[in-house]
Parts: sequence; structure tokens; C-alpha cells
Amino acid sequence: MIKAIYFIKRKPGMALEAFREYWLKDHAALVLKVPGLVKYVQSHTMDSGYAKHEPIYDGIASLWYENLDDMRATANTPISAETLADDEKFLDMSKFAFILTKERVQKENPIEVGMPKMVAFLKKRPQLSVEQFQAHWNAPHGKLGAAVPGGRRYVQSHPLPSSYKNGRMPLWDGVAEVWFENEEAMRSNVATPQYQAVLADEPNFLAENAKFIITTERVIL
Repeated sequence: MIKAIYFIKRKPGMALEAFREYWLKDHAALVLKVPGLVKYVQSHTMDSGYAKHEPIYDGIASLWYENLDDMRATANTPISAETLADDEKFLDMSKFAFILTKERVQKENPIEVGMPKMVAFLKKRPQLSVEQFQAHWNAPHGKLGAAVPGGRRYVQSHPLPSSYKNGRMPLWDGVAEVWFENEEAMRSNVATPQYQAVLADEPNFLAENAKFIITTERVIL
């Protein structure tokens, strides 16, 4: 299964609520017509993320396909062209990007609608190869993250090897998603030894502190 992750920032001057409504209704209706789409989830940055400053993203969109061939087959369809044209109506295209990934599930439990989800954006240490970075992130770091109390589900999305071919570099070397029971459970884990172990390990494979947003999911398909 291929997971395409799109990084979403609203058009300058557009009100947040107007952006959310358009993305959730008008744009989602177009995306649902794209052939070969297996699953489609929007993750909207929570209101609390705007309290002190403008977040890096207003959300992410995640689209799943069975394989790369199915995804590529949609590229030249009229509905894909219509969907791309619609992006310009509500998105800041200067910040619009996506990566193609495969998921590695580190912790699995049922989740419920409305649970807060942290989405973190990772850049690898330049000294590490892609293989070294992904191996360390998957394990041991994945095991450390899965042990943090309060986390319900933890998924790593690793860019496909083709993302790095011919000198290309993806915008991010990985996206981590962690679901929590509630906001209190998310906040209270910061002081735990398990969370401190996660922080202590990050310099071993990350170039910088991960940027993140706190979101709630809207499952479209």
C-alpha cells in the first residue's frame, strides 16, 4: 500500500474556518472521484495550535493507493487535473508539497473520532544514509516511542527509495503520527522517563528538533 502525504497551508488572507470548510467539503468531493483511491484522511490542525503563532501547516492530507501503478494511472485523468486546479483556490501553492511513503506501524490500538493526533515532520542527520536513518527510526527509536504512556497508536511513514533517486531529496525524511486518548494524556507524557528517552535518542538520527502539529482527523474515505 502506498501512502501519499500532502502538506497543507491555506491561501494567504483566507480565514481559517473558510479554509477548513472548503477543504472538507468542496475539495474532498473532488478527490473522492479520483480513480484507484483506497483511503483518504484529512488531519486538521487544532485551534490550540494557533494560540501563540501560525503553525507550520494547517493540516495534512493522506491518500492511500494499492500500488504505485494505480497512483500513476490517475495522473493524466481529467479529475486529477480538476483537483490540482482546485488546489489553487484555497492553498498556498508556494508551501504545497507531498511525499510518497510506506507505513511502519509501531503501536496499534483502536482509535476514536476526535482523538488528538500529533504529526511530526523529520529531517535526517546529513551524516546518515537514508537506509541508516530509516533503520534507526524504525528500531530502536520506534520501540522507545511505542513505550511512551498515553499514546494509543503510533505510525511512521517512510519515503519510498525512489524519493532519493538522481539527487532528489524529499521535503521531509519522514512523518510520524501518534494518537492520544485526549489532550491531557498528550501533555502529561512529557515528564515521563519514556518520553525523555525518546528526546535523548533524537540527536542520534535527526538533524534538528522535529516540527509538529496537533490535529484531529476527518476520515473522508
